[in-house]
Amino acid sequence: MQSTIRSATLIGYPELARSIGLDPDRLMRRCGLNPSCLADPDSRIDATAVARLLETSAAEGQVEDFGLRLSKARRLSNLGPFSLVVREETTARRAIETLGRYLQLHSELLSIRIEDAGQLAILRVHIVQGARMPRRQGMELFVGYLFRILQELLGPSWKPRRVLFTHSPPANLSGHAAVFGHIVDFDAEFNGIVCAAEDLAGLLPSADPAMARYARQYLDAMISRPDMTLADKVRWLVRETLPLGRCSIDKVAQHLGVDRRTVHRNLARDGETFSSLVDEVRAELAEGYLEGSKGRLADVADLLGFSQLSAFSRWHKRHFGFSLTERRSGSGTGGGMK
Repeated sequence: MQSTIRSATLIGYPELARSIGLDPDRLMRRCGLNPSCLADPDSRIDATAVARLLETSAAEGQVEDFGLRLSKARRLSNLGPFSLVVREETTARRAIETLGRYLQLHSELLSIRIEDAGQLAILRVHIVQGARMPRRQGMELFVGYLFRILQELLGPSWKPRRVLFTHSPPANLSGHAAVFGHIVDFDAEFNGIVCAAEDLAGLLPSADPAMARYARQYLDAMISRPDMTLADKVRWLVRETLPLGRCSIDKVAQHLGVDRRTVHRNLARDGETFSSLVDEVRAELAEGYLEGSKGRLADVADLLGFSQLSAFSRWHKRHFGFSLTERRSGSGTGGGMK
């Protein structure tokens, strides 16, 4: 199934490409994208092609931080209609939670989640599908964009405690230092931003709860659009509820306002079952969480909704055909992903 993203993702791409001596139209066509898509920021384009375009541009332009440079052209308004509800939330925490809830309207690939760690808040960013797609530049683009959204909400002088990337550092760190300061960690356990919890708790001066309610109703209607199949909605709800330990067909049916038999019946028409969709989403998330990660497997098990690491291990072996140990060592059949 092809995953899509709003063409607004490429705002500023032609200008950046030309500034380093590249032909943006030629590169877009080579990567399977029609340059005319840039005329409509809400048009849906192939997300894998976008990722390939960013990686190709970085390589041909010999600019390792191409995605990060592209994030400099980003504003909250680039998110389109759902920037309204993000901007009008009462606190930065609620704004980021809303961003995570409606992010699928911008990109079917991206996921963001807040975790509490004492006096710190961890904003974890994941690419939840297309694990085999090139991702370094795309991840730097989105983390850079998230950083700019927080500065727009909290003020231009706001700084996080740390910024983390799972990939290796570039040869030249000056670009990252110019954007974030000297707080960037590479080869980290996850991609994202760590900040003080209190930074997200204060009231935002832009808050307008009435406008936020109106915008939220509008966005909920978009999520419930007719072209979104029940299976699509189930996938999305499974992805949201797995880390919370609340992923069950009864909970999903409750969110959809139907009974479990209706979910079963509609999925069966498409040759699907609830269990098969849970397995599909878990596999997408597992490859994203485990690729390049040096983190604790128990944490990944929690994120995938397993109560014990042993249950995750058995599922992984059954689903992928090789063990977690083989994946980490690169000896499995998963293309050497660790």
